[in-house]
Amino acid sequence: MRRLSLGLLLVALAGGALAPLAAARSGFTWEEMQIIDKQWPNTKVTSTGLRLVVMREGTGERPKPGERVKVLYKGMFLDGRVFDQKLDPAVPFVFRLGRGEIIEGWEEGIGLMRKGEKTLMLIPYDLAYGSRGQVGRIPRQTSLMFEVELLEIMPFVPSSGKPPAESAKEAK
Repeated sequence: MRRLSLGLLLVALAGGALAPLAAARSGFTWEEMQIIDKQWPNTKVTSTGLRLVVMREGTGERPKPGERVKVLYKGMFLDGRVFDQKLDPAVPFVFRLGRGEIIEGWEEGIGLMRKGEKTLMLIPYDLAYGSRGQVGRIPRQTSLMFEVELLEIMPFVPSSGKPPAESAKEAK
């Protein structure tokens, strides 16, 4: 019985010592993981460490690389302070997915959304602005969160001016 108790104690101590290592592998600090686990215990985690909470389900297809999307967003630090936002549906943020116009966390997260979906993205610093941050705005090595609503997906139109499906039909 004494061996079993000692073994369980060692396992518990090792688990506690390994918690900061597990947090580091997630891309978040141990302190950030404490906040995330407490406030958003049911996040979906991707292989890169991006964490997602679907606030409202969307419908239809997901955007593909090369397609333009229109989104509304609010960017915050993990403590809830807002550092940027674009919330007016009349003037959404528009960009082309998969072209490096946005941070990696957005590239991945928005690629998993559907039209009309609203998602909270918890983005580790290495998928956000990295070790350099953004001077005067985002400190270095800062993980971020974004509420993002995908308003519209606009199909890629090649230089011929016709959608890819029509161009392929004409080529036959």
